[in-house]
Amino acid sequence: MANKVALPDDFNKDLYVPLAQLDPEVQELVDRETWRQFSGLELIASENLTSLAALEANGSIFTNKYSEGLPGARYYGGNEYVDELEVLCQKRALEAFSCDTSKWGVNVQPYSGSTANFAAFTALINPQDRLMGLGLPDGGHLTHGYYTAKKKISASSIYFQSFPYQVKKDTGYIDYDLLAANAKLFKPRAIVCGASAYPRDWDYKRLREIADGEGAYLMCDMAHISGLVAAGAQNNPFKYCDVVTTTTHKTLRGPRAGLIFFRKDKEQDMESRINNAVFPACQGGPHNHTIAAIAVTLKLANTPEFKQYARAVIENAQTMAGFLHDKGYKLQTDGTENHLILWDLRPLGLTGSKVEKLCDMAGITINKNAVAGDVSAQTPGGVRLGLACLTSRSMHTSDILQVASFLDRAVQLCLSTQKEAGSKKLVDFVAAAGKSEGVKQLAREVRLFARRFPLPGVRDTSAIKAFPDEH
Repeated sequence: MANKVALPDDFNKDLYVPLAQLDPEVQELVDRETWRQFSGLELIASENLTSLAALEANGSIFTNKYSEGLPGARYYGGNEYVDELEVLCQKRALEAFSCDTSKWGVNVQPYSGSTANFAAFTALINPQDRLMGLGLPDGGHLTHGYYTAKKKISASSIYFQSFPYQVKKDTGYIDYDLLAANAKLFKPRAIVCGASAYPRDWDYKRLREIADGEGAYLMCDMAHISGLVAAGAQNNPFKYCDVVTTTTHKTLRGPRAGLIFFRKDKEQDMESRINNAVFPACQGGPHNHTIAAIAVTLKLANTPEFKQYARAVIENAQTMAGFLHDKGYKLQTDGTENHLILWDLRPLGLTGSKVEKLCDMAGITINKNAVAGDVSAQTPGGVRLGLACLTSRSMHTSDILQVASFLDRAVQLCLSTQKEAGSKKLVDFVAAAGKSEGVKQLAREVRLFARRFPLPGVRDTSAIKAFPDEH
């Protein structure tokens, strides 16, 4: 047993002071954010609520260690336990997605999904090579090559030549025939599948055929659906793709980070190309505390309970979609097969920005989002809803119907508020919404409802510090 050492009484004494005592300003912000999450309904499709164990690992003493390189080949000493941790995380990642270790490897060091994607591009293709990804207004992601007529927006469009594919305007489903035809003309070196606002599953077999026809790599960014894939609740991209990337904080329900899976049996140098692209090409030393939290997350993702959770996420999403569809609202593809819903507000004469702002006032967190046919992603005509967070708070279909009714009321309040504002300007709409008794009443009901449910990461919700509600 280690000897007890007296705490210092010198210039280092502040290193042992708890946050609440050392920095009350930051502690209050932590407390306020905890109260906000407990008191509100989180419907951001790219967010989730991670476990207490993952939070503990993410705040662990692994924060202190620097470890450029890979296990067994570091540029610094003192990494024996970091090496064990990273190898454990790699093992759990491959197990969680049922990957054959003779065919697949994984790099667990990317800081985020965006850096994982750029590292994967760096490994697979050369500058100014061509890639195709789903267009942002059609549900794709910024990192899949997004640009406008006047500006290249993401690094993937700056350093590579990008050509987007689309969804069918009448159905909202991926137009695989048009993708195949355009690929024959564009001759991409890489085709990217995966999305940030697409409510349906993917035909990876068809995508593989298209990629093979042009001699292209097929890369899947499964960031949004990786938890559903791990649970066997979505089609499996590992059967057909060369590289699979993901974030770890969405449906996988972990910390904010990224993973890159790669086929190592097709090209002998693929493993070294991926690893070298992550470090030293695109980033420095890994965040070991985050890798610890990823390892915890992957252990949980490989349990029967997680599979039940994933099925409940989809059931809740479909329940909400069914409610909204029955109310006559327009949804992209008329429903969902995963965790998210894309709600087209244009038939109502509303913008996503207005609905997002009013919902915020009512304690419902959603995000404005482009829908197919929008002229610009900067002025989106819809909102995106995700059910991962509410399912993590143990809300089931009956609870989701209540949340859906709150959303229905919010949209109707948006319509009346827009009339009262007498202007189409967002600033006038927000001012009018702030005075609305209907919005204030909705906010009271939402917060009373939300506080009935537990909050992952908090053992005892009665100990959460309360703050006055804005409404």
